[in-house]
Amino acid sequence: MSEDLKQRLEQFLIAQNQATEIAPITPDASTREYFRVFWNEIPAIACVYPFNDLCHGQFAACLDVTNVFSNAGLPVAHIYASDEAKQIIVHEDFGDRILRDVLLKSNAAEREKLINQAIALIAKIQAATPLAFEMNSVASRLKFDEEKLLWELNFFKTHYFETYRQTKLSAKDEEALENEFTALARELEKHAKVLCHRDFHAANLMIDNAGKLQIIDHQDARIGAASYDLVSLLLDRVLETPDADWLTEKKRFFLGKREKLGLEPIEPENFNREFDLMTVQRCLKAIGTFSFQSVTRGKTHFVQYIEPMFRIVRQAAKNLEKFPNLQKIISIELDH
Repeated sequence: MSEDLKQRLEQFLIAQNQATEIAPITPDASTREYFRVFWNEIPAIACVYPFNDLCHGQFAACLDVTNVFSNAGLPVAHIYASDEAKQIIVHEDFGDRILRDVLLKSNAAEREKLINQAIALIAKIQAATPLAFEMNSVASRLKFDEEKLLWELNFFKTHYFETYRQTKLSAKDEEALENEFTALARELEKHAKVLCHRDFHAANLMIDNAGKLQIIDHQDARIGAASYDLVSLLLDRVLETPDADWLTEKKRFFLGKREKLGLEPIEPENFNREFDLMTVQRCLKAIGTFSFQSVTRGKTHFVQYIEPMFRIVRQAAKNLEKFPNLQKIISIELDH
């Protein structure tokens, strides 16, 4: 916890004639810091943004995307107050029940019900795409284009090999991966047509006191592929490769929810291919994040997810019959 951020929050609360009782909440991979406070005697969450380049624009983006999601009827926290100069947002408190933790304690039927509810939310987010453009949201002006997708793939390459493994790829492997990553990014850009949460996994969904799913950490929303958030939900931070039949059922359920909302139908075969392409990109990006977080911020609990997600990426590449160099490099890493 940064004392500077806490002091800034204390000054803000005093200026607003609010109680200054502050309890830090440990963030996951966030550069922001969260505190449980009281706002008009009601429990609330205060998000405080550091004054640095990493968080530049996130304050405004959070307000913007929350406004879009709220207007679309999506379950996001009501904002009680905000201060641009101090980079502080105070919003509704959903409690402490994170979906990821609840899933671990639930039986099979309960898990399936909760996962399907989360999948239905992804379809509703995509249905809000026209509204995002109508409101000229920052999310409508950002896109998972070739440049962004390639940047994330290179982030993986740098932080997995150099930061985490403390090694460098050969010039031959560097060139081979660069060519495959460029081809992957170019193909995925063609699918970037709908609003995406961008980090839609079970640690960014909460269950409130009424038992309803609530969306958090949505400030980075942008336009991307229909499969993006589904890949994140089903494959991010897993310890075992999900059963292929289970994944097929979840994809079918998702496409059905999209159609019920009037979204453009997607042929299952085409969606399977897009899903595998997105799996390669999204999971490699996640491995890069886990590598960076474990080394530079000491969050070593992320390391356990690296091997399983490499196996998932390799299987997706095999399904596609593409990216032989990536498959070879992953196999070497898994045998290391």
